[in-house]
Amino acid sequence: MARGGGEWGIHKAVRGKWACSYKKTTLIVCCINIVIALYVLRSLYASLYIYSDRDSPLAVEYTPDQIRKMEESVRIRKSAEPVELIRLVKQLKKELSDELSVGVELPESLKLKLTNEIIDKLKTLPPKANVSEQRDFAERWCTEKLEQSKQVVHERGTLNSSISLEEAVMLVKALESDRTQMLEDIGLWIPSEVVNNEHDDKPEGELGDELDEILPGRPLPPECHAELHTDYDGAAVRWGLNHHKESAADCCQACLVQAKRAKPNEKKCNVWVYCPAENGCHSPDIYEHRLGECWLKFAETPKLNFKDKYPESYRRSHPSAPVIVPWASGIVGAA
Repeated sequence: MARGGGEWGIHKAVRGKWACSYKKTTLIVCCINIVIALYVLRSLYASLYIYSDRDSPLAVEYTPDQIRKMEESVRIRKSAEPVELIRLVKQLKKELSDELSVGVELPESLKLKLTNEIIDKLKTLPPKANVSEQRDFAERWCTEKLEQSKQVVHERGTLNSSISLEEAVMLVKALESDRTQMLEDIGLWIPSEVVNNEHDDKPEGELGDELDEILPGRPLPPECHAELHTDYDGAAVRWGLNHHKESAADCCQACLVQAKRAKPNEKKCNVWVYCPAENGCHSPDIYEHRLGECWLKFAETPKLNFKDKYPESYRRSHPSAPVIVPWASGIVGAA
């Protein structure tokens, strides 16, 4: 009995020892598995972070030294910019834009109204007024017209005036932008000096072959009744200062067309006057008449201004006048 009890005690002690060793082993294995699982999770998280950084190129970290260098580079680049040049370029662009926006084209009806008005004003000048006096007169007229137009705009068209509110607005823009161009648009151009010098070495009173010249361009039809070195008088239906034609035939044709299309209450052209001279044509007015000018006129009884050559008395009072009348004219149809 004693032996059996001793063996049982030995077996019990061995079983307890093995049971304790099994628990420890199980615990160690679980710990190892937990560590491995944490390592795998960390590796997966790190790989996902790396790939997300690759997909986002903006996600870049800079060191403080790199940031300082970039700020210094930006400061240097800004200090090297031509700030004054950029400012001047912008200012020039703005001024050019303002000039282009100011330009205005006056309607033909307003141009004609201004032309008639300044012609009436020019008649008040002395016959021998020089270029400076003519320029001063034109400048005063422009100033007066500008003030009048501004007053019409200020009164919103209620002022009793010969121009409407819309015309006044356009006229203010035209006069404030470029008076010289506006005057040229209505046919008034005052040169620095009007001198028509022609070399004449023939004996006094001898015209030679100059009166037998042929007009350049296409031939004139018989109904034009063209006369060389002739200047007919008449009321202007169309001013020639801004009405140019390639030839005398074209000028005559323009007269015929105007007479055909004129309304019952309008004057019909029956006199055409053309300037065929390359150096321009002389006239006693203040304008410089250039090659190609085509004047369309009306006269109940057409009368000559000049024929063949200018009289000696006229040339004494007009030193710039040539010997030969340079104009070509013609009378078409009945008055």
